[in-house]
Amino acid sequence: MTNSLPEMAEIWQQTLNWQPSAHQQGQFQRLYHLILEGNRQLNLTRITDPQEFWEKHLWDSLRGIALKGEFITSLKEGASVIDIGTGAGFPGIPVTIIAPNCTITLMDSTRKKITFIETVLTELALTNAKTLVARAEEIGQQPKHRQAYDVALIRAVGTASVCAEYTLPLLKQGGLAIIYRGNWTEDETTGLENAVKQLGGVIEAIEKFTTPLSQSIRHCVYLRKVASTPVQFPRATGVPTQKPL
Repeated sequence: MTNSLPEMAEIWQQTLNWQPSAHQQGQFQRLYHLILEGNRQLNLTRITDPQEFWEKHLWDSLRGIALKGEFITSLKEGASVIDIGTGAGFPGIPVTIIAPNCTITLMDSTRKKITFIETVLTELALTNAKTLVARAEEIGQQPKHRQAYDVALIRAVGTASVCAEYTLPLLKQGGLAIIYRGNWTEDETTGLENAVKQLGGVIEAIEKFTTPLSQSIRHCVYLRKVASTPVQFPRATGVPTQKPL
């Protein structure tokens, strides 16, 4: 098979105190091939080199669900997880692969991307994930989704305060939002604190780390839901982006 993904067992072990089983490694490999195939019809990702794919899509996705070098505890307990704006399926599909006892909802507003993801879930026999074509502003106001999740993941979507407004309404009390970022500044922390307070959350941690192959700086921001989100949030579609909190 051409384009084999690297195994990187040692790096997984050193960075996350974990490594994929042979079965999971096979699923990662299959995922990679499906994305390369899907890329011909859909613009899924610019990242097609095997090493880069491993680092920027697999490792980065799973590094986000770790705090202080270990996977967050709710994943071991069978959490209900939503990935908002999943795109080509990151971070949601790698999380689905490594957390079989969790239920993962992969959400995107683009029907074509969700159709592609449904193919991937079938091909990889991932029965613990479901898909949703929707916008975060809409589902945040729907009783079925509001305060329904233990963990909300959001990567490559809007500013941090927009991410907070998308995620916190969906979380149960005590739930965790994980915002994936590249760079991060003190000013952003101050701005985010104000938004998060209005939404019933607190900033639990901001972790800065370096990716293992290209030594790129990344950050993950962890928000804990500590109180009910006021009914006016999330605001109507488009408003969070136009008028961030």
